[in-house]
Amino acid sequence: MAAAGAAGVLLSPGAQVFGAESPNERPVFATIGLRNQGWGITSKSLGLADFVALADVDANVLGTNVERVKERQGKAPDAYKDYRKILDRDDIDAVMIATPDHWHTKIAVEAMLAGKDVYCEKPLTLTIDEGKLIEKMVKKTGRVFQVGTMQRTESSQRFLQAIALIRAGRIGKVKKITCGINGTSGSPEIPVASVPAELDWDFWLGPAPKVDYRALPEMRKGYGGGVPLYSNCHYSFREWHEYAGGKLTDWGAHHVDIACWALGEENNGPSKVSPVSYSLPVEYKDGYPLVHDRYNVATKFRIQVDMPNNVELIITSEGDNGILFEGTDGRFFVNRGKITGAPVEALKDNPLPEDAIEEVYGGKVSSNHTANMIEAMESRKQPISDVWSHNRMLEICHLSNIAMRLGRELNWDPAKREIVGDDQANTFLARENRKGFEINM
Repeated sequence: MAAAGAAGVLLSPGAQVFGAESPNERPVFATIGLRNQGWGITSKSLGLADFVALADVDANVLGTNVERVKERQGKAPDAYKDYRKILDRDDIDAVMIATPDHWHTKIAVEAMLAGKDVYCEKPLTLTIDEGKLIEKMVKKTGRVFQVGTMQRTESSQRFLQAIALIRAGRIGKVKKITCGINGTSGSPEIPVASVPAELDWDFWLGPAPKVDYRALPEMRKGYGGGVPLYSNCHYSFREWHEYAGGKLTDWGAHHVDIACWALGEENNGPSKVSPVSYSLPVEYKDGYPLVHDRYNVATKFRIQVDMPNNVELIITSEGDNGILFEGTDGRFFVNRGKITGAPVEALKDNPLPEDAIEEVYGGKVSSNHTANMIEAMESRKQPISDVWSHNRMLEICHLSNIAMRLGRELNWDPAKREIVGDDQANTFLARENRKGFEINM
């Protein structure tokens, strides 16, 4: 299989072939982090793997999902609050990680060192240097590592078709790409509150700084329901730089990924990231929020990214959610629900070659992200969403956040993977884990 970035690269000869000791020849999985997307990726995978263990620091979430898995597969998985008990088991081939972002790197690295293949939800990292560490550990351990950017497999092939159109020259030379990733809203003042009895708040914080639990009594409805509408935990973690990167590393991790893939720049990066306009919901000084009882990620933004070959990449909170590709000979728009524009309409009379989609994908297209990972576990090659291409794309999203936090454009060296001539900005490429939650290597 030949996917973007490092895909198609054979792993170390000593790497364990999945299922070699599994009597039913199905891989044995465990999931760490079970709210929302954690259950989503687990439920999509139950027909493909045996889930023998689940872990979550919220006892209610853990119990609910143990029962869900039991109902689906006929046998209850073991339940743990501490994910390390999963990593200690030698009967587990792979782990799926769907914790808040600030936990991803620690668990992923420790899982690889424990001999597990890894599926980790996007965005893979909280900082740029975390991505470099994960790349190093994938090479060192020879593990298969799938990042959960499912637009590469599970959006009716619209994004693969978009990339095929670009590669076939249907809009000429690409000049501009606009990624609409929606904005967000700030929050009211969120007071310190009693920690729910079922939640281990200190363990939830983990590598992040120790702070009080905050929540308002109003409950969230719909997707993500069952938790406070405003808090510094659970569903709301994406609104805090301490745990995530807002829309830039949420939707941005999807659409910027497709943009870079279309450009063929999965192993390269920008030269400059400029915050054209943006709104932060609280006051900042030297890149850090001065107010700690409200959401702090950017609510509105327009970021200009100077990509190789004079391509302009715009990341914006305005307009439709999706990607607009503009070239010298035309333009088209694609998102999860549609792909529209004159180059798309022209396919009726001038279709793409029959193998165009598979050419982009690097083989037969999988409709399930976990299935693609299991194929990689069998072949010991990296899957469609590999860590190298993901990190290169995610660097753009991280740099966008750093630029807004500091209020200035950033020049980037994609070879050295560091910010040029700005020592203060370079301090944001890493963050030290809280004492007691260092990565065990």
